[in-house]
Amino acid sequence: MNIVGDIARGLTSSLGCLAAAIGVSLIGVKAVEMVGRNPSASGKILVQAILGMALAEAVAFYSLFLYQG
Repeated sequence: MNIVGDIARGLTSSLGCLAAAIGVSLIGVKAVEMVGRNPSASGKILVQAILGMALAEAVAFYSLFLYQG
């Protein structure tokens, strides 16, 4: 019945997911930019972009699992 605590957990989780979405979109934009500048390095750029996106998505999982307890 702690309404303020429930709201705080919901806001924290949603802000964590929003930060992850912004991070993934920025990584995607920069990866496309880099491939446009140097198409021969697209394989290396793809690997680095996927790793960066996975780490950014981890923020969303942390915020959902840690604050929904």
